[in-house]
Amino acid sequence: MIFKVSALCCPKINSYLPGILKQSLKVFLICAVTIFFLSNQTAFAQRDTTITLKVLGGLQFDLPRFAVRPNTKVTVILDNHDDMAHNVVFTKPNSRLKVVDEALKLGDKGAKMDYVPNSPLILAHTKILEPGRTESISFLIENEGIYPYVCTYPGHGYVMYGAMYATTKALPPLEKDLNVPEGQRLGTPNMADHSGHHMAPASPHPYPLEYPLLYRTFMPDCGPAAIAVALNPNESYCFDAGKCYLRYAWSGGFVDNTDHWKGNGNKLAKIVGSVYWKDETGFPFKAGKNQKIPTVHFKGYHLTKRLPAFRYMLDEISVSETVKLSAKGNGIIREFTFKNNPDVLFFTTGNPAGIKFTFSTGKYKNGVLEIPAGTARLTITSTRI
Repeated sequence: MIFKVSALCCPKINSYLPGILKQSLKVFLICAVTIFFLSNQTAFAQRDTTITLKVLGGLQFDLPRFAVRPNTKVTVILDNHDDMAHNVVFTKPNSRLKVVDEALKLGDKGAKMDYVPNSPLILAHTKILEPGRTESISFLIENEGIYPYVCTYPGHGYVMYGAMYATTKALPPLEKDLNVPEGQRLGTPNMADHSGHHMAPASPHPYPLEYPLLYRTFMPDCGPAAIAVALNPNESYCFDAGKCYLRYAWSGGFVDNTDHWKGNGNKLAKIVGSVYWKDETGFPFKAGKNQKIPTVHFKGYHLTKRLPAFRYMLDEISVSETVKLSAKGNGIIREFTFKNNPDVLFFTTGNPAGIKFTFSTGKYKNGVLEIPAGTARLTITSTRI
C-alpha cells in the first residue's frame, strides 16, 4: 500500500498557502497516514497477556483454568500464598503426567533442578518458590490447544494443576472440564480456618489413595533416591534407587509427607506404622565364586497395574525386581528376573528375628542363598512368624 501527499505539490494551492500553514498540513497528513497504517496492522500483531496464579492451601492454584488467544505472549506471575514450596511448569498439550513422572525420576538431583526435568515437553517454568515469594515467566503461545500447567514438586503433580486454553471459542462448562482437578471441577469445598484462608486436608495425603501407590520422597534410613511403595493401606516398603536394594518393610500404614511438602525438599517423610523387617547386611548381591560386590546402576522402573518393577545392572547382569504382598498378607514376595547371568550369584538375607525365608531355587545356608549360574528367575518370600 503506497500513500502520496500530493496536494502540497499543486502550484495553485502552494500559491495561496503561507509557508507555516503548508508545513502544518504536511505534518497532519503524514500523521494521519501513519495512524491509519498502524491501526490496520494491530489486527495482525502479537497480543500480550499477564496472568497472576496464586497458590492456595490444599495443593491448588486459584485459577483451575484460563484462556488466551493464539499468537499471544503470556506472562504468568506465580504468587505463593501457601505455607509449602511450589513451582509452576507449563507443558505442551497432553504432556502433564509425562512431565510429572519425569520430575519424580530426578531423585536426588531434583532439588538442584527445581524438580523440573530437561524435557522438550516443557514450554516454561518457574523455580521452586518458598512461601511468600513470587516469580514471573513469559512465553509465546502461537497455536490453538490446551496447555496444562502443574506444580512438579514431589507429591504435588497429580493434584495441583490447571489448563491454559489457547482458543477463540467458548470454554466447556467447568463441571465437565476434565482438564482441571476434580475438586475444583465439582466445586468440592476446601477446609478453611475462621479467617477464610484455605488449609490443607487433615489427611497426610492431598487426594484419595489408589493402591499400589508410589512416592519418590526422602525416607529415614535410606539414601536420597528413596521410593516408598504402599501395596495396600496396611503394607508398605522402601526401595533405595541409588543403591538398588530393598531397605525395609513395614505394617500399619504408609507415609506422612507433611513435613517434606512444607519444607524445601530436604525433610524426611514419616513412616506410619511399624517396621517389621530391615536389611542389616548392606547390598545383598555378590557375584562369582570370589563373591565380589558388583558395580550397580539403576535403570528406572516401569509400572504394571500400578505395581513397580525396578530395573538395575549388576556389572553386566540385567535385573528386574518386583515386590508383591504375600497371599496371606503376612509378608512380601520379591520376584527377580536375570539376563546375561553366566556366573553364580550370592544373595545375603542375614538372620532377622521374626522372619522366615523361602526360595524358588538355590542353596541356602547361614543367611546366604547361592543362586546357580544361568538362573533366569528367582522368588524370595519373607514371612512374618
